[in-house]
Amino acid sequence: MNYLVTGCAGFIGYHIANSIIKKNKKARVIGIDNLNNYYSVKLKEKRIKLLEKNKRFKFFKFDLINKEKIINIFKTNKIDVVVHLAAQAGVRYSVVNPKSYFESNILGFSNIIELSHLNNVKKFIFASSSSVYGDKKKYPLKESEKIFPKNIYSASKKLNEDMAKDVSHISKMKIIGLRFFTIYGIWGRPDMFIFSFLKSIKEQKTYYLNNYGKHLRDFTHIEDVLIVINNLIKKRHKKKFQIFNVCSNKPISLKALISKIYKHTKQKSFLKKIKHNKLEVFKTHGDNRKIKNYLKLKKFRNILDELKNIIEWYKKEKIWKIT
Repeated sequence: MNYLVTGCAGFIGYHIANSIIKKNKKARVIGIDNLNNYYSVKLKEKRIKLLEKNKRFKFFKFDLINKEKIINIFKTNKIDVVVHLAAQAGVRYSVVNPKSYFESNILGFSNIIELSHLNNVKKFIFASSSSVYGDKKKYPLKESEKIFPKNIYSASKKLNEDMAKDVSHISKMKIIGLRFFTIYGIWGRPDMFIFSFLKSIKEQKTYYLNNYGKHLRDFTHIEDVLIVINNLIKKRHKKKFQIFNVCSNKPISLKALISKIYKHTKQKSFLKKIKHNKLEVFKTHGDNRKIKNYLKLKKFRNILDELKNIIEWYKKEKIWKIT
């Protein structure tokens, strides 16, 4: 089978491309990424080099707003499954560069899902986000909950879901959207909390802690994400369109997580606690029963059990040097 993974130089994209190749000896993976500079290009290039060690992986560097290049990919390759993970990430960055969210998250998404439909792709799995829920008072959040995005990034993800549902009415593709909740793990994004905080400790620089560390996040391990996506690829789906939370269902405050990191590193950083950024939701806490029941999964990992291994990997690979 031939797989197309967009955003293959990104955190989740790198891992799923690598996982597909390793689990299926007959699989060919075509990866697309624009290698933008939202965070370290060197880190993205490192991920690509690791993927290119396998001859069944082929990388193409371009942006998904370039429709002609996507058309050429489909024309020269019979694509069976698309895992669409390319997107402009970040909440705060949307204030600085809103155009990039329109181009990547809306126009790019429109191009890839349209061409997947026109080229008879069997399954289209795409990344949504927990941020579509907005701020809520009742937790954990179920997929049936009404969603109220509160920033450009989350609004673009909601629009992706709406567009995907519309396409499902005219397409034979099985379309699945995944609302990811704060994914973490090795080769993770340096701008996400764990690695940005570890870097501040390593370099002994001030870390600005939003909302005094009171925020709660439903941290979800990358290995659990891979289990979900790989099982969704294999499973026969009756419904044409589905949305699932991908989360641990175990939220923890950043303040509590910091104390655990200090315990493992035996070092501290210079913390400066600042007021709540209104663009960000205060709490993420998803209900994962739907995906667990659908795929017959038993449990998701707890970040407190995984933290030591993540920190040791970070030290061993000296990630701060390439971020």
